[in-house]
Amino acid sequence: MSDSLVIIPTYNEIENIEPIIEAVFGLNKAFHVLIVDDNSPDGTSDKVRELQTRYPDSLFLEVRTEKSGLGTAYIHGFKWAIAKKYDYIFEMDADFSHNPEDLTRLYRACANGADVAVGSRYKKGVNVVNWPLHRVLLSYGASFYVKVITGMRVHDPTAGFVCYKRHVLENIDLDSVRFVGYAFQIEMKFRAYLKNYKIEEVSIIFRDRVRGKSKMSSSIINEAIVGVFMMKVRSLFQKSQF
Repeated sequence: MSDSLVIIPTYNEIENIEPIIEAVFGLNKAFHVLIVDDNSPDGTSDKVRELQTRYPDSLFLEVRTEKSGLGTAYIHGFKWAIAKKYDYIFEMDADFSHNPEDLTRLYRACANGADVAVGSRYKKGVNVVNWPLHRVLLSYGASFYVKVITGMRVHDPTAGFVCYKRHVLENIDLDSVRFVGYAFQIEMKFRAYLKNYKIEEVSIIFRDRVRGKSKMSSSIINEAIVGVFMMKVRSLFQKSQF
């Protein structure tokens, strides 16, 4: 039995899913893995079911009926993890942009006192590999914008490589989380920040995906820009909802 669950949302990740699962299970610390797949037409979930025969007690699969957004996939996974009583609950991408070996560093940060540990691209400068300059500027600029609007002193609020202690997720109203795209990452950290949980950043190197297709879109960017401002306003006038 492990005290830690890594949630990996997937949609058309057939090229990455087996190597990422094997990389997590190859770590010295024992992690369990939950794949939340949005009914990928490329057979991602079928590959996971095949791998479950090798990892029957540590690899789990939840298949949703349609592509419903990153945020709702993680909420689904959070509720599953809470029900199963995991103490440390992780978010991680399937495409190796997050190094699985850094899971142990996030775990140590939470085990040593943090409530939320963030794998940060910007804690020590800009640690991003293989992104074009405009993508780096967009991401870094978005992080600065979020800090200004929300007041959070988190260098990488849009980061999707995170460890939450279970009690943090238990004390956030997951059903009231509004964002479904990458702004979901901002909202979750903001809600933890408003509840005065200790958020610690762990510097990582982020590498752009080599295999598969990015899910970034203009609607996701618009959600982050407009939505973050509205989220801050709601937090001032509707505190009970946060």
